[in-house]
Amino acid sequence: MVPVVLVVAVALVDADGRVLLARRPPGKAMAGLWEFPGGKVGEGETPEAALIRELREELGIDTEESCLAPLTFASHAYDGFHLLMPLYVCRTWRGTPHPHEGQELAWVRAPALRDYPMPPADKPLIPVLRDLL
Repeated sequence: MVPVVLVVAVALVDADGRVLLARRPPGKAMAGLWEFPGGKVGEGETPEAALIRELREELGIDTEESCLAPLTFASHAYDGFHLLMPLYVCRTWRGTPHPHEGQELAWVRAPALRDYPMPPADKPLIPVLRDLL
């Protein structure tokens, strides 16, 4: 049986309607690919709590659970595990996102999201996000 890994992601949307993407740093799996910020959900942690923690650790920003709106999810089979990834939308946070883990950041307009190479699980999220924005 293939293990299911729960990872949570967020589309941070700024006042201009742009979405924040983070580029996976060298040394990580799928290095160089762009993704929505987020990370693994820890044991006993809710997806919302994990996302709030990840945003603080990765980008140095704070948000509240009430600011996270569930939008869609990805379900993708990788070699050795199956990824389940809910995607939230967040338009309200405190602080300015800065890369804290060696990643590169880019604010991207919805029509240009397809121009950024992404992991296979992230790609199906783009049309849903484009429809929203």
